[in-house]
Amino acid sequence: MAEGIRFVVYGEAKPKGSTRAFVVGGRAKTTTNNPNAKEWQQLVAMSAQQYRPVTGPYEGAVKLYAHFYFARPRSVSEKKRPHHIVKPDLDKLLRNIGDALKGVIYAEDARIYQIIATKSYDTIPRVEIEVVPR
Repeated sequence: MAEGIRFVVYGEAKPKGSTRAFVVGGRAKTTTNNPNAKEWQQLVAMSAQQYRPVTGPYEGAVKLYAHFYFARPRSVSEKKRPHHIVKPDLDKLLRNIGDALKGVIYAEDARIYQIIATKSYDTIPRVEIEVVPR
């Protein structure tokens, strides 16, 4: 099995948000309900650039591991809720990561055949990413 690429992006992860499409003057327009999503996606893509495969983005199947860490609010005790089970939704966080790595680490996010992801609390907000080619 090939060795994967691992890196960390520091900061609070932002979900992709819901996208809506509509037509204005005969042209399709799209909007998102999370304007911060694009900024986070760009940060992830820029961080991934230094780990880009030498031969170019992976063309084959890949596994994606993403472990998101959020600051624990004072109102949430570790005993009562050890896992991050509130918003943002894990699937929307993953959509943003998937799009950010497209064209950088792998050719297309359709290449992802398996995802393992978690949300947890920690003192340093971040996402730890690993992409392993098959």
